[in-house]
Amino acid sequence: MNDSKEIRTFAFVSLGCPKNLVDSERMLGKLAQEGYALVPDAAGADVVVVNTCGFIEPARQESLSVIREMIALKDKGEIGSVVVAGCLVERKKDELLTEAPGIDAMVNVFGREDIAEAVRRAVNQQADQKSIFRPAPVRSLEDTARLRITPRHYAYLKISEGCDRTCTFCAIPGMRGKHVSKPIEEVVREAKELAADGVRELIVVAQDTTYYGLDLYGKTRLDELLREVAKVDGIEWIRLQYLYPIFFSDELIATIAETKKIIPYLDMPLQHISDRVLKRMQRKVRRKEIDELLGKLRSSLPSLAMRTTFLVGFPGETEAEFEELDAFVREQKFERVGVFPYSLEPGTPAVKLDGHMAEELKQERRDRIMETQQAIALGWSQAQVGRTMEAIVDGPDPELPNHWQGRTHADSPEIDCIVRIKGKGLRPGDIANVKIVGADDYDLMGRAIGTVR
Repeated sequence: MNDSKEIRTFAFVSLGCPKNLVDSERMLGKLAQEGYALVPDAAGADVVVVNTCGFIEPARQESLSVIREMIALKDKGEIGSVVVAGCLVERKKDELLTEAPGIDAMVNVFGREDIAEAVRRAVNQQADQKSIFRPAPVRSLEDTARLRITPRHYAYLKISEGCDRTCTFCAIPGMRGKHVSKPIEEVVREAKELAADGVRELIVVAQDTTYYGLDLYGKTRLDELLREVAKVDGIEWIRLQYLYPIFFSDELIATIAETKKIIPYLDMPLQHISDRVLKRMQRKVRRKEIDELLGKLRSSLPSLAMRTTFLVGFPGETEAEFEELDAFVREQKFERVGVFPYSLEPGTPAVKLDGHMAEELKQERRDRIMETQQAIALGWSQAQVGRTMEAIVDGPDPELPNHWQGRTHADSPEIDCIVRIKGKGLRPGDIANVKIVGADDYDLMGRAIGTVR
């Protein structure tokens, strides 16, 4: 328990990706175990913890903005101390103290287990010991005993940490270390803990999900892991994210197709389709292999909703290579697509490549792909009208009386679309059969029919 009488409350700001969210929930749990009380608003809190993202420049600027906002509140006397954690600390280290000198304590990605110690240092104003840096672990960190930020009925399940990929545009390996898988039995134990806490939808995440198990078992074992997780009572939906196209075996495809609890939604960031650009990105996969994999997935999973992301404006990307990507998007008709202009990341190999282009051109190319995708996504939404689909209920619709907001298998929380459900007696976490009666741009409209589970 916490021995300090000066601190009783803390606020928490979590930024970045779902993997970072799991880290946040673990830190929240550690602080709660130490006797600190979480409050919803920063103003009035004894300490504020900011778990940062350091992935690309816009994310770093957002993190710095939040840190400085918290420091400004501290300077006004509205909060006690500011503690900063996560990827931006890992990336900038003590340089961050120069950019935001009002930080009272910092803890890096791998030091998250020491968050209570960092808070203690902040409260005690130990200016000579502001930073806690731990090396990357040789085995995965536990993610049990989390104080979850997500609604009770869904949670993220992180199955590994770090990444062994050498993509030339990406700084993640430098922040998150080498790939380290959790043992199957440990992942299953976490899934059981989450199910006991009311979770019905598990969203499986990692930096490189399909690589799971190679470091521990000498071969990839995502298919075996998923079959074990699917046996956990209480879990109804298993959603897969961050699947790399390499190591996507026939056994894995068969497991996804045959396991009822694994919903037909796959998030597979492809980044590009031109062989020359993929080679410069060091993706270690060619267009032919991607086309073959997508063909297998579509034939094995008739109701598949595919999410992917693309990077445009990569150094040296020609107009012809960009047009090849645009044509590929038209051809594949992905249900969900995110497009990002290339961001020059200090310390990554792509910095040294020739052919860097103006921000205006990168943004223009991003907008062109999104325009292509908009017509595809709207067409998919219209095609669902008249169908009956399962949807998981997230909560009351704040805009429509007697309606609820939910998600079909095609919609991951926060990043995809919603379905507005007319119905009575529904509760968050219910899985309802929904007759789709309309499409409001990307979102669907429907009414609940029959019984829920």
